[in-house]
Amino acid sequence: MKPDGGSLIGFGSSGLGGATFQAFDPARGVSFEPLFSSATNEDVDRAAKLAAAAAPLWAKLSGAQRNQFLRAVADNLEAKTGDLVARAMLETGLPEARLKGEVARTCGQLRLYGETAERGDWLDARIETALPDRKPLPKPDHRSMLRPLGPVVVFGSSNFPFAYSVAGGDTASAFAAGCPVIVKAHPAHPGTSELVGRLILHAVRDCGLPEGTFSLLFDAGFSVGQALVTHPLVKAVGFTGSVKGGRALSDLASARPEPIPVYAEMGSINPVFILPGAIAERSAALVDGLHASATLGVGQFCTNPGLIALQRSAAAEELIKNLAAKLAATPEAPMLTAGIQKNFSAHTAARARQPGVKLAAHAKASGPCGAAPIWFETDAMEFLGNPALSQEIFGPSSLIVWCANGAEMLTVARQLEGSLTATLLVGTIGTELSEQAALVDLLAAKAGRLVLNGYPTGVEVSHAMVHGGPYPSTSDGGRSTSVGTRALYRWARLVCYQSFSEQLLPSELQSANPLGLLRMVNGQWTRDKVG
Repeated sequence: MKPDGGSLIGFGSSGLGGATFQAFDPARGVSFEPLFSSATNEDVDRAAKLAAAAAPLWAKLSGAQRNQFLRAVADNLEAKTGDLVARAMLETGLPEARLKGEVARTCGQLRLYGETAERGDWLDARIETALPDRKPLPKPDHRSMLRPLGPVVVFGSSNFPFAYSVAGGDTASAFAAGCPVIVKAHPAHPGTSELVGRLILHAVRDCGLPEGTFSLLFDAGFSVGQALVTHPLVKAVGFTGSVKGGRALSDLASARPEPIPVYAEMGSINPVFILPGAIAERSAALVDGLHASATLGVGQFCTNPGLIALQRSAAAEELIKNLAAKLAATPEAPMLTAGIQKNFSAHTAARARQPGVKLAAHAKASGPCGAAPIWFETDAMEFLGNPALSQEIFGPSSLIVWCANGAEMLTVARQLEGSLTATLLVGTIGTELSEQAALVDLLAAKAGRLVLNGYPTGVEVSHAMVHGGPYPSTSDGGRSTSVGTRALYRWARLVCYQSFSEQLLPSELQSANPLGLLRMVNGQWTRDKVG
């Protein structure tokens, strides 16, 4: 499998009229073939019209048919894992084992969301039967469920070329919810994106699905993404990236004549609070765990721990001394793009100039896109008085915040912005664990996932997972998740059918319950037929 550099629009390809660019190898610092052509406005319009034409057909597909398609995509990815990983290694500098694991995770997501679509319980089907003799007014028969929004635009992310990109969680959950998808490929890994896109299209054809089910558009800059978000036929957007990028897309979408939702995963500092008991029990293990979490993927995880809060003591200072030594000895590795590396250098340099901030650990880097850990430390009062210290630095950098006591730790937690995660490391012996109710309550108001005696990196794809949080971690204030089966809810809206005849109702709401769904009937959950 080799990419040819053209956008994939339905079953066809785009012309070559847009600006061109090449993939870039961050490990070697070189560009390589082929040339990729940015989509034109005509390409955007064609993709949107094909998706809009496919949307009514997709909305009528059964959950079993959606599951069949998503399983076919997963099978195709697994069959071509070697080709996909080889190309992704060139474009990202990420190691083979990491990328193989990411392909496996992507296939698992596709199958989990497909199974959820077929089971159908997520649709929240509810039925209230008529009471024509009710006084003073009769009660009408009315039935409701979630229905797909229509064409969805997904922006591929830079840091996960598979799991958060062309066939990643946003795409898989949108398909499972019954929506056609247009992906705007990330320019950091265009060849990988094209190869995955072609495998999706093979599944579209093999499953006999409409042409507009899927399109993939390239862009050297921002114009294609802007055109997609403002296109009147697009009904929702999924994005993983920076606060600046997510805000820009949200503003565009809200300014449309018909505003649409943008589900943007943006910036997250992912605070870690270390209590004295944890340090007393397992200081060496904390050093290893924090180091591994903070350096995973060169710190380019959305759940990278960006703030470490702990109370100053001799034991705590020894822990940080040992952690700093381990960080300083960490070899450099290439960041995903030259732009990400440039921003990392600029943001760490700016933090070093902040008053009251000291360098805690600094490993050297010299490669073309190389980065190594740069950690800082400050005290709680400086942190509380400087909002700039709450901002995420994307890469292997964290801020240690020294607190005088437990009350000061609570004050730090109270001031934090929204995050995807918040972690609490406490002692398991004695009463320390049971005394953290106030801190847990504060963190629950600040993050979408709380971690106790673990580390924030690593997101399990499951029915219970929440990967979202209050602003600025997400654009919707943490009301949704981009990982886990609740991700489907983003691409659907509630519709109520009042006084409808059986033959006009969706099968999910018909009295005979032909799909065997778990439904709420007159206030009781049941799989029984109605009447």
